[in-house]
Order: sequence, then structure tokens, then C-alpha cells
Amino acid sequence: MDINDVRGLGSVFALIAFMGIIWWAYGSSRKQRFKDDGDIPFRDNTEMPADDDKDRSK
Repeated sequence: MDINDVRGLGSVFALIAFMGIIWWAYGSSRKQRFKDDGDIPFRDNTEMPADDDKDRSK
């Protein structure tokens, strides 16, 4: 076994890992979770207090 065989096995392993990640990310059981996570920036954030101290230069 020479270095080219090791590189080939590494490439095959990387392809299998990539396909596994794609399968995991696009699985139907996680679709709603990722949709909800994608909507986070567009939600109203009522938990954060209002910043009433706008003029702190005094």
C-alpha cells in the first residue's frame, strides 16, 4: 500500500462523510426544525429589555 492508496481511501471516506451530512441535513424529520431556525432573525424579540439609556455621553 503506497501513499496513493491512502489518498484514495481518504477521498472515499470524505465522500461518504459528505453524503451522510447531506442525508442528515435534508432528512424530512428535521425539516421543521431547520425552517424554525431559519426564521429566528425575523421574529419579534420581546424578551430583551428596551434600551432607554440612549444618551450615555453625559
